[in-house]
Amino acid sequence: MNLPKGKSRPAQKARYLRIATEEAFAPPELLREWKRMLDRGGNLDPGFRDQWSYFLGPSPRTAAIAARITDIGEARIRDMDATGIARQILSLTNPGVQLFEPGEAASWAISCNDQLAEAIRRNPNRFSGLAAIAPQNPAAASKELERAVGKLGLKGAIINSHTKGEYLDDPKFWDIFAAAESLDVPIYLHPSTPSPRMYAPFADWGLEGAIYGFAVETSLHLLRIIVSGVFDRFPKLRMVVGHLGEGLPFWFFRLDFFHRANVASGRYLKVKKLKKNNLSDYLRENIWITTSGMAWEPAILYCEKVLGVDRVLYAMDYPYQFIPEEVTVTDNLPIPAAAKKKFYQTNAEKVFKL
Repeated sequence: MNLPKGKSRPAQKARYLRIATEEAFAPPELLREWKRMLDRGGNLDPGFRDQWSYFLGPSPRTAAIAARITDIGEARIRDMDATGIARQILSLTNPGVQLFEPGEAASWAISCNDQLAEAIRRNPNRFSGLAAIAPQNPAAASKELERAVGKLGLKGAIINSHTKGEYLDDPKFWDIFAAAESLDVPIYLHPSTPSPRMYAPFADWGLEGAIYGFAVETSLHLLRIIVSGVFDRFPKLRMVVGHLGEGLPFWFFRLDFFHRANVASGRYLKVKKLKKNNLSDYLRENIWITTSGMAWEPAILYCEKVLGVDRVLYAMDYPYQFIPEEVTVTDNLPIPAAAKKKFYQTNAEKVFKL
């Protein structure tokens, strides 16, 4: 079958189904509310202000992204068909509900999850989803995760990194981890722009977003979660991070060496010995990574080598990085057929219990 240049084989011609695991959506009314917030101004998170002033702007590229991100129906499925994607795991785009006050955030989470569940009900063979939750109120977030999984059939939660500059290593948020572990569902730790305390040095040179700031923010957040002992307290907790682990697999040697040194020295009051000797052990046992926005053969192969082929999942990062040619890159990975099926299909099926 001859396909247009850059297109990948249709999924039915392959020996696996392509499941894309970090694919964004946003209800139109949420984008309108963000626009109203931007128009009002005030004390807004600088990353939200700069990012969404651009994405809600008038350029052809941002208009195309806005049109795609609000569609969770036939237009999205046409894009999936054009690139051979069998299923998307949908999640509410960054910053989700995490910039609102607690009560308003919880209401938005319920509304967004209801809409996502309805889209999945209409196309159950093409869509699955992760629940939006509001960490601002951990008890309410846990309750909404239970509802979303138990009643709506969603497959886990999406948390867009920091919430107004706060991180999930603080024990006040650990009810969320307890709920996820009890429900046996993963939490996807998705990037946000660096917190207000970190933001200015990145933004000075346009480094705050996907180019670098996202990875720094999210990798820092995940390391805080690990070093604080979250996975010792919740050993069955599963987390997923995108963009090939936000760079952390490439730092295993230094992370392990210097964490052991920090523990031995007693230099940091909060840094205690963990149950596992190495930080990388937690990344190999509690964390899965996806290829969202990182269709680069050398890096994917490296991550599969140091983490194992069971730990790396395919993602496209739709609609922000909707580049059909990138599917061909991952189709052509020089790995055995069984590993290719794990990468595209069975790893996702196991992690998200599809």
